Amino acid sequence: MTAAEAPPTPLSELPTVLIVDDNEIMRSLLRAILRSEPYEVVGEARDGASALEAVERLTPDIMLLDVVMPEIDGIEVLRTTRRDYPDTAVVMVTGNASAENVQEALKAGAAGFVVKPFNAAKVVDALTRVRRTLPRFAR
Repeated sequence: MTAAEAPPTPLSELPTVLIVDDNEIMRSLLRAILRSEPYEVVGEARDGASALEAVERLTPDIMLLDVVMPEIDGIEVLRTTRRDYPDTAVVMVTGNASAENVQEALKAGAAGFVVKPFNAAKVVDALTRVRRTLPRFAR
């Protein structure tokens, strides 16, 4: 059976993704990219506080997390998520990929990066690399 003939993967078997960005256009763009990929977007948040609430409620496999946000910044959300929900992999989305930002995020436990402006291929590539590290999807 070829990949084209294979039955679609049931949603419950897809990695779940939480999109966190204070910009509605960015969230919409990420949601649109993932719509045609083997991921299930289970929620969105527009600031750090609602991101932490969503992680607790949804326990996603992967969080796409903006670095610069109101209330609680992405690095702090990353630290809290890695501490409280270690099975959720966090991919940082940033317009400022300075060495300092990248180093701080990696030290806090980021599993990957997507740099703005991005295209669909960059997002999917980052998620594919992270997906391979998730225990229930590692093959």
